[in-house]
Amino acid sequence: MSALRQRPVPTRGRGGDPRAQPPPMQEFYNIIPVHDLQDDHPSLRYPEVRAVAAALLRPVLNLPKPPFVTLAPNMDLMNWLGISFGFQNDNVRNQRENLVLHLANCQMRLQPPPVNPDELDRGVLQSFRKKLLNNYTSWCSFLRVKSHVHLPTRRGNSYDPTRELLYVALYLLIWGEAANLRFCPELISYIYHHMAMELTKFLDQNIDEFTGRPFVPSISGDSAFLKCIVMPFYQTIKTEVESSRNGTAPHSAWRNYDDINEYFWSRRCFKTLKWPINYGCNFFDTVPKFERVGKTGFVEQRSFWNVFRSFDRQWILLILFLQASIIVAWSGKKYPWVALRETDIQVGLLTVFITWAGLRFWQSVLDAGTQYSLVSKQTVWLGIRMVLKSMVALTWIVVFAVFYARIWSQKNEDRRWSSAANQRIFTFLQAVFVFVIPELLSLLFFVIPWVRNWIEGLDWMIISWLTWWFHTRIFVGRGLREGLVDNIRYSLFWIVVLLWKFLFSYFLQIQPLVAPTKALLNLSNVQYNWHEFFGSSNRIAVVLLWMPVLLIYFIDLQIWYSVFSSFVGAANGLFSHLGEIRNMEQLRLRFQFFASAMQFNLMPEDQLLTPKATLVKKLREAIHRLQLRYGLGQPYKKIESSQVEATRFALIWNEIIFTLREEDLISDREVELMELPPNCWNIRVVRWPCFLLCNELLLAVSQANELADAPDLWLWVKICKSEYGRCSVIEAYDSIKHVLLTIIKYGTEEYSIVSKLFEEIDLCVQNGKLTATFKMTVLQKIHAKLVSLVDLLAEQKNDLSQAVNLLQALYELCVREFPKMKKSIYRLMEEGLAPKNMAADEGLLFENAINIPDAEDADFYKQLRRLHTILTSKDSMHNVPLNLEARRRIAFFSNSLFMNMPRAPNVEKMMAFSVLTPYYDEDVLYKKGMLQDENEDGISTLFYLQKIYEDEWRNFMERMRKEGMDDDDDIWREKLRDLRLWASYRGQTLSRTVRGMMYYYRALQMLSFLDAASEMDIRMGTQEIASHHSLNRNRGAIGGAKLPTAKKINRAVSGVSLLFKGHEYGYALMKFTYVVTCQLYGRQKARGESHAEEILFLMKNNEALRVAYVDEVELGRDEVEYFSVLVKYDQQLQREVEIYRIRLPGPLKLGEGKPENQNHAIIFTRGDALQTIDMNQDNYYEETLKMRNLLEEFKTNHGIRKPTILGVRENVFTGSVSSLAWFMSAQETSFVTLGQRVLANPLKVRMHYGHPDVFDRFWFLTRGGISKASRVINISEDIFAGFNCTLRGGNVTHHEYIQVGKGRDVGLNQIAMFEAKVASGNGEQVLSRDVYRLGHRLDFFRMLSFYYSSVGHYFNTMMVVLTVYTFLWGRLYLSLSGVESHAKNQSVSNEALGTILNQQFIIQLGLFTALPMVVENSLEHGFLPAVWDFVKMQLQLASFFFTFSMGTRTHFFGRTILHGGAKYRATGRGFVVEHKSFAENYRLYARSHFVKAIELGVILAVYASYSPLAKDSFVYIAMTISSWFLVVSWIMSPFVFNPSGFDWLKTVYDFDDFMNWIWCRAGALAEANKSWEIWWYEEQDHLRTTGLWGKLLEIILDLRFFFFQYGVVYQLGIADHSTSVGVYLLSWIYMIVAVGIYVVIAYAQDKYGAKKHIYYRVVQLVVVILVILVIVLLLEFTPFKFIDLVTSLMAFIPTGWGMISIAQVVRPFLQSTVVWETVVSLARLYDLLFGVIVIAPVALVSWLPGFQAMQTRILFNEAFSRGLQISRIISGKKSTE
Repeated sequence: MSALRQRPVPTRGRGGDPRAQPPPMQEFYNIIPVHDLQDDHPSLRYPEVRAVAAALLRPVLNLPKPPFVTLAPNMDLMNWLGISFGFQNDNVRNQRENLVLHLANCQMRLQPPPVNPDELDRGVLQSFRKKLLNNYTSWCSFLRVKSHVHLPTRRGNSYDPTRELLYVALYLLIWGEAANLRFCPELISYIYHHMAMELTKFLDQNIDEFTGRPFVPSISGDSAFLKCIVMPFYQTIKTEVESSRNGTAPHSAWRNYDDINEYFWSRRCFKTLKWPINYGCNFFDTVPKFERVGKTGFVEQRSFWNVFRSFDRQWILLILFLQASIIVAWSGKKYPWVALRETDIQVGLLTVFITWAGLRFWQSVLDAGTQYSLVSKQTVWLGIRMVLKSMVALTWIVVFAVFYARIWSQKNEDRRWSSAANQRIFTFLQAVFVFVIPELLSLLFFVIPWVRNWIEGLDWMIISWLTWWFHTRIFVGRGLREGLVDNIRYSLFWIVVLLWKFLFSYFLQIQPLVAPTKALLNLSNVQYNWHEFFGSSNRIAVVLLWMPVLLIYFIDLQIWYSVFSSFVGAANGLFSHLGEIRNMEQLRLRFQFFASAMQFNLMPEDQLLTPKATLVKKLREAIHRLQLRYGLGQPYKKIESSQVEATRFALIWNEIIFTLREEDLISDREVELMELPPNCWNIRVVRWPCFLLCNELLLAVSQANELADAPDLWLWVKICKSEYGRCSVIEAYDSIKHVLLTIIKYGTEEYSIVSKLFEEIDLCVQNGKLTATFKMTVLQKIHAKLVSLVDLLAEQKNDLSQAVNLLQALYELCVREFPKMKKSIYRLMEEGLAPKNMAADEGLLFENAINIPDAEDADFYKQLRRLHTILTSKDSMHNVPLNLEARRRIAFFSNSLFMNMPRAPNVEKMMAFSVLTPYYDEDVLYKKGMLQDENEDGISTLFYLQKIYEDEWRNFMERMRKEGMDDDDDIWREKLRDLRLWASYRGQTLSRTVRGMMYYYRALQMLSFLDAASEMDIRMGTQEIASHHSLNRNRGAIGGAKLPTAKKINRAVSGVSLLFKGHEYGYALMKFTYVVTCQLYGRQKARGESHAEEILFLMKNNEALRVAYVDEVELGRDEVEYFSVLVKYDQQLQREVEIYRIRLPGPLKLGEGKPENQNHAIIFTRGDALQTIDMNQDNYYEETLKMRNLLEEFKTNHGIRKPTILGVRENVFTGSVSSLAWFMSAQETSFVTLGQRVLANPLKVRMHYGHPDVFDRFWFLTRGGISKASRVINISEDIFAGFNCTLRGGNVTHHEYIQVGKGRDVGLNQIAMFEAKVASGNGEQVLSRDVYRLGHRLDFFRMLSFYYSSVGHYFNTMMVVLTVYTFLWGRLYLSLSGVESHAKNQSVSNEALGTILNQQFIIQLGLFTALPMVVENSLEHGFLPAVWDFVKMQLQLASFFFTFSMGTRTHFFGRTILHGGAKYRATGRGFVVEHKSFAENYRLYARSHFVKAIELGVILAVYASYSPLAKDSFVYIAMTISSWFLVVSWIMSPFVFNPSGFDWLKTVYDFDDFMNWIWCRAGALAEANKSWEIWWYEEQDHLRTTGLWGKLLEIILDLRFFFFQYGVVYQLGIADHSTSVGVYLLSWIYMIVAVGIYVVIAYAQDKYGAKKHIYYRVVQLVVVILVILVIVLLLEFTPFKFIDLVTSLMAFIPTGWGMISIAQVVRPFLQSTVVWETVVSLARLYDLLFGVIVIAPVALVSWLPGFQAMQTRILFNEAFSRGLQISRIISGKKSTE
């Protein structure tokens, strides 16, 4: 081992040379000490672990000996492979544990168990080998090469696993050291293919053909694999990434991970790279760039046409239907079926085939135009196919056009539809039949999907030839069809949606526009207001009329998809039994079945020898679930406290309640009300939680009073109507009996009297004579006295005289008043109910017989408090627990147990899994300073948290006092760590995530204990836990001895963990690992940063936590070595220890950061499954109990495949922070629940949308990992795992009986950055090969589902905004040109107006996108609460927020597709209480929102001035209200949702700050937030990296600003109604003069402003005089009007902005000229102008009284309802409580 490997971990906070440390160091293990089978580790007790270790160890001596190496006696197969092929020692150790753990876990799961548990089972190894090498085998088959995995044929019963183990281990070792190459699975297959060949030759002792000696591997020695194989490939990828100029170069100019990988999808890789690898070939970076292999498989080109290219089938359908609709509607018939009877229209419809052929031609042109760079000498056939496709499509266009023309020529010749004409139609249809043969075949295979899957799975040459024409043969995207049942379900969904869409489009969009279009075309002699370049045709007006309608036609399918999917999702949810238990009241009704449901779902069933689930068994389970769900037939009779099942339920339930207490969600009192106490005091029934028994006893007493004379049975039947009533009566009776017999001394006469009294009552109950013997009306008096007695005892005052009085009063009541039959004193003495010697003791009964238990008897007083609650609680405890989050969690958990989920296996039999969390540099724990520091309003983070989580803060302080804190003020001194943890658990910190995930470990330990526990263990255990908890609670409550340390009640030693016997830890460690990949941990340790100390604290407190990081070791001479390191905290040594150190080929980050970080640590994960958890997530203890159920889903088919990703539901926990957070949380919740539910079932296109999904680990690690990492294109790295999974034949499901917590951004700026990141990511997805392949390889309906749920959603959002633009520009054109006024006079515009208003209504249907939110809310919380929530949202201006978000998504999605520039945006996870300055908001939103809103506002203002329709204010409002709403929301939202956004003083300061920023000159070190100029240049970055097409399109779009000038100048008085083109040309003089004046004054200021100020003033005076003179002359001698000055601003200001925008595009040509300075100066003025326009309404609202308070109310209303006094918070007046 190298010295580096041996170095001990440096002490925290101290750096130094790691190599200077002494080398000796013991070998630390990760989970199980595989290297030392003699260790006393709990996992080594399992025969399965020893069996696998032995299988690895035994056969080494029989293997060929590697040259120049002495084999140590304790070496195993892994060591042998490591030495033979040059793998690193720690890689060998890591993969040995990986392999041993996995095979041991698999063997544990065998059912029935193997005959010999001490031997590795053959079936286990075989199935693992098939799974691990499945991708390699498919790859060999695809390339038609023979696999090099040669297994010996079986002889007799002997089975030697050596070879199979070697092949499996070799793959794992290659994968474990491949570093960044793990993103290229087929490259790994190529390496494995040749190394397996060498392994086979080496094992078989073949003779090397070159040396003539026995074969030895071509690479061996220290780190030989890394240096000879991994590094050359890594270096090539690194060079390619460097040539990408940090991702700003076009994707087509460099090879990303996918290109490198796809090179190995053709057999040319064997010819080029060879083996041993030829490093000089043109694949590697050893050759110049122009000679190197270029893009492979696909070229990503920036263009909006990618949306058409990838989803051409959808666009063809929409375009053809549009054409057909227009043809039919043009006939003027009311209904289409009437029009279709006419042959003319039928023949007219044949033109759709000409269009179809044209669209095919356009598709082929796009293919050729984007993919031409793939054509090379090796791929000539690709080029030939591109050309042929275009030629064939052109031929079809010609053929159809000719045939179509011949039909009409024949008809015109015959002047009717003669048989000859019909014959020509028939000929045309024959051609159509040939044309659509591919589509008919596709339809046939759609109906029989398994045939298509089978054909695509064949790797026969003939199949390749037959499909060559349709698509390139690629390794992925084959056999993607679903089963027939799924096919039918999602097809039906889309058929209904499309039918609805087409009917709606025809009758409400297309047909109403036909008449006005004809009228407009027939308009003659239109008097244009300007110079008309295109004659007097009205075609432009028609185009502008149709444009918004067509845009809506193309995007409204998104709306209908949203509507229909909401209802389908709701139906799905109902059938899944979601939302059946919505609150504690509903839980109360079902709680008695809850124990049975928990037993059924969470406890494993008795394993039979036949593991297969038979049909009868499945039916029985279904019936059982039905009984459980609705309490039918009482599936379990009354659960009495003696039953083990009830005790087991109590253990689990109480552990959940204690966890809620640890999290401070409930108080100690609520724990007592909610826990299920164990049986004691000889109580005969289940002791249900107090909150269920409230009011039940009082009800029973009143019933007894009412039925005083009725038979016992009647009364008992009435009481027993409620199970809780029955239990509360029996428990109260038994408890009172026990209390009285406890406080009265044993052996006294009083004791025997009380005993006798109870015996008499018991006898009456048994004989059914209670009501006959006793007066039930007296019960209320007895009850009152008992309450007084219990009160007295509970107070622990030891007031014996009062106790004696109460007991005597009770005695008198029971003996004198209670019996119906009066008894004499002698009779009572005879029956033992009165003292024998009355005379001596008269009046002193009980006086010397009371013995009240000591205050230290915690258990007695705990039970007494429970009795008091049962006796006295009058109201139903709807508010227990008080905390809303605790209620939600309990309700969801209880509801989930009545949902369908797989039965849980024993922990021993469950699948093992890991959790992986990537962490960079976020908060681990909040620091003291952060909690204490106050913002400008005097608000600290801690104060804010105390107000938002008021009840949780109270519970926390109660817990701290119980742990020994005397005074609340001591919290900062004595309990600082606890305080920091409390605050951190309410933010989005690593500590919160770790706490949540470590619940898995805790849950597995408990479940493992319950699996193995005997009846006695469980019964005794509950008593022990109860006494432990009551002791702890009483120490706080009674004021007894304080706990010496917090450790005493540490969660590790509370609850069920008290009962563990030892095996639980072994099982939990074998089944669960948590790896947090803290990339910078090594650097943080070296610098002594607090983050490192906090991460160490987490490791110290969480046994199963492992931290992986990248260590950089400097070797001198600028050389650095990089290592993947795994560390843990050793509880025995009490320090951090290093487990593995695996050298990397170079720096980790070649692609996107997060996937690279995940990838380096994935080698340290274990188990069959891997859950990916992000830094902003949390978990809940009760949910972790269901993890083993969830993992069982991997074993069942969902459709025709087993799942490879299990989707998990999320709960967004940040909704309570502010109204914004609530909107975001509501939107996100509907997406992660209803949205994902529908995508998974019935649509079958759920991908991986990020966080808590569970991956089939071995399936993914052989197919490229759990995310993609190519720079920029994979910026939304998570979703590409889903794309990759689907393309490679995986299956993604969604399960809602388990949930994981997730945090979301809470401030507008954070949310906007998050939206920008996601929208940019979607823009990049549009260009990606994955989306293109899914668009082409999925069947038509799944393709539609995929489009509308991913990139289509963003594209259509952008189109909605474009629709508003086109609508307004169209209206502006019609009003300024004069067409509108002419049409109005001709009365043809009314219908057109109606249609356009229709489209406005459709835009309003954007409201329907809120529908999923309302529907999901209704499902889970009820219809009325959902409607009320929606109304509340609208009152809090949610529509403003959603409209604003639409603008963000539009801007960044469009910009990314056009110009690129997508980048990771760190959004921050903090609490947003501080006010954001105006300058900051302006920088963020100027280009994305403000400028666009101002543009729309100007259009609306100009339209209002010049449109004849606008004179009717109602018409104007009706037409433009939605557009004005858009303008207002885009300008005002950043201020409405900004704390103190309408504070007058802050607005004044903000404006000063903005002016300083605008005029600040750019220095050498200036930043964008300090200087306007730096920001302005940064805003243009995307124009520097965009291509020629991007620049051209940008210029074309900027030309729209010149239209204002063209339209408005003809309206000026000076134009004198002239329509000559000269008017427009002369108007440019104004622009030249205005710029000239600006230049002159700017020049004068520069030259004279500082030293010769008088000259500067003279220049200003001259300019002003000249301007005034010119205006006077114009007024006197021309038709110029003074109002023209104001109007002309509307014309010329947009022109100036257009010129500046174009100048930015052509900056490379202008920057070196004198013009550029003027451009910059003018741009500064424009931004100043925009800033003033934006701040003006804000200033006005700030100045008006009341708006500030209203805005605070809107922003923080949700927190208000949770007791947050935000008015004091914002003003900084802290409470003085």
